[in-house]
Amino acid sequence: MEEKTNKSHSLVLPIPGQGHINPIVQFSKRLASKGVKKVTLVTIYSISKNMPKESGLINIEFIPHDDDQSPPQNIDKMLEWFHLLVSKNLTKIVEKLSDSEYPVKVLVFDSMATWAIDLAHQLSLKGAAFFTQSCSLSAIYYHMDPETTKISFDGSDVSLPSLPLLAKEDLPSFINDTDLYPALRGLIFSQNINFNKADWLFFNTFNALEKERLKEDKKYGLSLFTPNSETCMKWLDSREIGSVVYVSFESFASLDEQQMEELASGLMTSNCYFLWVVRATEKNKLPEEFMSKLSEKGLMVNWCPQLDVFLGVPMVTMPQWSDQPTNAKFISDVWQTGVHVKVGDNGVVNRDEIAFSIREVMKEEKGAILKENAIKWKKLAKEAVDEGGSSDKNIEEFVSNLP
Repeated sequence: MEEKTNKSHSLVLPIPGQGHINPIVQFSKRLASKGVKKVTLVTIYSISKNMPKESGLINIEFIPHDDDQSPPQNIDKMLEWFHLLVSKNLTKIVEKLSDSEYPVKVLVFDSMATWAIDLAHQLSLKGAAFFTQSCSLSAIYYHMDPETTKISFDGSDVSLPSLPLLAKEDLPSFINDTDLYPALRGLIFSQNINFNKADWLFFNTFNALEKERLKEDKKYGLSLFTPNSETCMKWLDSREIGSVVYVSFESFASLDEQQMEELASGLMTSNCYFLWVVRATEKNKLPEEFMSKLSEKGLMVNWCPQLDVFLGVPMVTMPQWSDQPTNAKFISDVWQTGVHVKVGDNGVVNRDEIAFSIREVMKEEKGAILKENAIKWKKLAKEAVDEGGSSDKNIEEFVSNLP
């Protein structure tokens, strides 16, 4: 590695959502392994309860806030709170780190923190936008941006460049519901400004997975939750390989009581072992009868070490909101690594449909085909990040061009 790359210091800014934190932390570790002398990840103080001051290859810098200023539960309010907190403190952090042997030269930020590129340039830093969503999602948001689009969406199927035909239910919820979380919706579409303003763009994908759109460290090291690692792994190790269903609806989605009851009953009816990630605030929606029988087939935790649990496995998709409907479309129809549950007329997926879909993936011939496809994509992803792979080369090119 050239000497100039060894003097670089990258500052990394994720937004406080677990699905956004995980990929950007892994990317940070890749930067450090490629010769960036120092990588510092900036996050909020409330996450520090689960974090050491240093996490392997990366350093952690916490933005302080009062205990009574913990992140709001409402997504829109949380994003506004985070924006104000970072805007007030980022300059101080950069100035402090500038007094070190390796002053900060570049800010890698979550693409949804669109205000970060202006902050970076004001501080004389280069700015790199990191898109945690797929390129397919980015293409949809670009072509259907309400501020610039010429596409009239009337609820019928949508045909967009480089994408398969998309039905209304395949589109992100922010396309179908213009009143859903207005602040978050605004940030989703404002990501497009990064195409013109950011110095670099990174997408959480690899060439073979989304070639039309693009022309073994297992620890995330940063979590909004305390992972039940030992409990999870001990329980999983006592089960036969490939016999457990992993259930999760990400850190923001919330199911109503009826859907939680149907899901719980469907899991039990499937007669498969299951590991279910449920936030503490959601557990009270579960029926007492289910909780009393839980230990027979399942384990419930608030989080788990994902990279140890479900790499290269088929899926049952039950999208709730945001980009999940589009991800489900690609999983079932494009990448063919899973099945999509059928939603009832009342908007609820019933227990029989859930149990049927689980058994189809876990025990039927179709499940074996889906597993083969999942393993194929897993191998291609590994090739992309291995030395000399497409993603590996992209990171090396970025590092070699750092100031």
